[in-house]
Amino acid sequence: MGKGRWAGVLVAVAGLVAGCSDGSADAQPSVSSSSPGQPTGTAKAVKLAVAGEVATGIEVPWGLAFLPDKSALVSERDSGKVKRIAGGQVSDAGTVPGVDPSSEGGLLGLAADPEYPKRPYVYAYYSSSDDNRIARLTYSNGQLSEPTVILEGIPQAAVHNGGRIRFGPDGFLYAGTGDGADRPNSQNDDSLGGKVLRITTEGEPAPGNPDGRLWISKGHRNVQGLAFDGKQLYAAEFGQDTWDELNAITSGANYGWPAGEGISRLDGMVDPIAQWRTKDASPSGIAFAKGYIFMAGLRGERLWAIPVADGKRTGEPVAFFTAQYGRLRTVEAAPDGSLWLTTSNTDGRGDTRSGDDRILRVTITQ
Repeated sequence: MGKGRWAGVLVAVAGLVAGCSDGSADAQPSVSSSSPGQPTGTAKAVKLAVAGEVATGIEVPWGLAFLPDKSALVSERDSGKVKRIAGGQVSDAGTVPGVDPSSEGGLLGLAADPEYPKRPYVYAYYSSSDDNRIARLTYSNGQLSEPTVILEGIPQAAVHNGGRIRFGPDGFLYAGTGDGADRPNSQNDDSLGGKVLRITTEGEPAPGNPDGRLWISKGHRNVQGLAFDGKQLYAAEFGQDTWDELNAITSGANYGWPAGEGISRLDGMVDPIAQWRTKDASPSGIAFAKGYIFMAGLRGERLWAIPVADGKRTGEPVAFFTAQYGRLRTVEAAPDGSLWLTTSNTDGRGDTRSGDDRILRVTITQ
């Protein structure tokens, strides 16, 4: 199990705290449609434009983390490599050992320590041959070294590995996991599958977690997107065949999988604040900026903008860039106020284009 022993028991985190696979599951008729580059929906206050390419030729980019010097680290899912992007140049920062790639597994999320460079660490979520795990690596002079596994035992399979990690405003590390293709994991209190984790940088349960467990919410199918608006955590989740979800996370809550998918109104379970047909979304990374959650769609091949406030949706979702750049995996708010958006056309499920995969710089105006 590693240093984060996860047997234990769930206590509320006051004030802190919705997946089909990445591919093309059969879907019901769409609830919305969109034209390339044009928003769909009623909330049109936000405008997005691609201002250029930050980098090209990245192989299956997945995680993306900015550092205080405005450089960024990007993980390559299948190679296990981490790339450094600075001043428009791409260089190798090292390889995370023990990565075992699969259809949806490999080197996934990245997060920089909130006290970097005082604490010169980068954290990586990755699939090994036995499980999914989180490691801490030293990052100095543009290179990674000294990998230390801080948490292991997250269910792993060819699909449904979750993988997004992000530090919260409380300084603790949050991780979205998948059910590891075993649905009961999501409701099993003794499994780390189908959960949102909240841990220390040593892989222990963060203080205030419900009943002292490593996780704060359960009933998730495959969480690949996490973002904070102040203290409020949002999570994007792949549905099975019908509904993908955006959830507002409340500590101790049950989000319904596998009993429900999308808005199900099940007793004792929390419904998403927004849902999409799987062909329109299949969401991975999300980011918060200017009152919107921005959500990258894989199968949907579009970037969604969802207006939110205080854990509630305040308007209709708007779609941008539909079918213009192919599968979209990760979106992050950049230090200059723009968004960085990665494609995922080299992941075995997309149509590869010249220059793929690429990172786009997207400007936001209102």
